[in-house]
Amino acid sequence: MRPGDPPAPTLALVAAVAVHEAVAAFAGGADVRIKWPNDLTVAGAKLSGTLLERLDDCVVVGFGVNLAEHPDATMRPATSLPALGAGAPDPAQFLEALAQCFARWLARWRGEGIAPIRAAWLDAAHPPGTALSTHTASGAWIEGLFEGLDENGALRLRLADGTAHVIHAGDVFLI
Repeated sequence: MRPGDPPAPTLALVAAVAVHEAVAAFAGGADVRIKWPNDLTVAGAKLSGTLLERLDDCVVVGFGVNLAEHPDATMRPATSLPALGAGAPDPAQFLEALAQCFARWLARWRGEGIAPIRAAWLDAAHPPGTALSTHTASGAWIEGLFEGLDENGALRLRLADGTAHVIHAGDVFLI
């Protein structure tokens, strides 16, 4: 992190947009979507996950992409590029593409702020109105409809009673 950088938590959106761009180049036209904050899915099956961890003034970003195969025995459906008919890319070639995408989006984040990242994220995300579920900070299970992101990248979930619930961190699932 550098002085003047946007808030560190918004790097999750940078990572999502970067890995989406890289995967889309290898996905053979599959409809790859971002699930908040930074997973990639195709028809509800997980293709990629990203973890970020802050250590002092650094943020470590780890990407997991199912380039060649995917697990079958999971609680949620998973997929891989070959399962989508795209073929397994050379890992080194994919890594180079991902590094270039991440560097480009990181530079925009530093130079332009969160707005262009948020816009690109929304363009690649599941559509508004998608049914989602999550746990609240108190542990309660809630369901609602995806309403977009607030100006800081937090997820806006429209609940059945019409209220909006803003989620800053946690696991979110497609219903």
